[in-house]
Amino acid sequence: MAETVRCGLIQCANPINDESRPVAEICEAMLQKHLPMIDDAGAKGVQILCLQEMFNGPYFCPSQDPRWYESAEAVPGPTTERLAAYAKKHEMVLVVPIYEKAMRGVYYNTAAVIDADGTYLGKYRKQHIPQVAGFWEKFFFKPGNGGYPVFQTRYAKVGVYICYDRHFPEGARCLGLNGAEIVFNPSATVAGLSQYLWKLEQPAHAVANGYYVGAINRVGVEPPWEIGKFYGSSYFVNPRGEFVATGSEDNDELIVADLDLSVIDQVRSTWQFYRDRRPEAYDELTKI
Repeated sequence: MAETVRCGLIQCANPINDESRPVAEICEAMLQKHLPMIDDAGAKGVQILCLQEMFNGPYFCPSQDPRWYESAEAVPGPTTERLAAYAKKHEMVLVVPIYEKAMRGVYYNTAAVIDADGTYLGKYRKQHIPQVAGFWEKFFFKPGNGGYPVFQTRYAKVGVYICYDRHFPEGARCLGLNGAEIVFNPSATVAGLSQYLWKLEQPAHAVANGYYVGAINRVGVEPPWEIGKFYGSSYFVNPRGEFVATGSEDNDELIVADLDLSVIDQVRSTWQFYRDRRPEAYDELTKI
């Protein structure tokens, strides 16, 4: 396995923001917008590519409209099958965030991981679900029930954390303990309090756990809800907390970076956080 892995992030604005249009049409338009960007990533030699939170549609959680349940699908299912062909075509691992329908009336905010030969490896279900003004996610999602899996892909060990998860260091540590070398955090976050935290929390996770983080955010404003501007600024950060590549605030964009996995060894040889942690002393974390 090569020590340097070329990774990519896609940040993208939703092309149809019209509540009079069918859900299926809106979702298909967003999928079609992504396909040439995925091909572009393949042409640039990207080996692991991550898309944004619920990539094939708007961020509809400012509403509490049950019509958006129509956008949920099985994982694996139709969208993962379509994108598996792109993974195989480009020999590229894909992290694909999708609105998952687990059974009638049971939905999760999920990310599927597809290996470079098109094989479905598994999924991560978002653990922490916000319920605050503009982000009524508990209306749409159950909390994840699959733990913090790490996926051995052709190129690296990959973990996923989704949007609001990033405010919780416990899961970020679990991903590191489970062997993650690169953790992707696909998000949908708007300007305001979170913009201050956007480039603070995830570099801290990278440093505390000695791994790379790829943080993805969409761009633009999405009527009719208009909860604010999705400010992009997708980035890669290394285990030292240094920014390797950063996207713009406004543009549809593919962000590419070459991540040297040997840096993980260098950092962990200096900062022995996993050696020196004291799990037997942390009972208080689960008492409240």
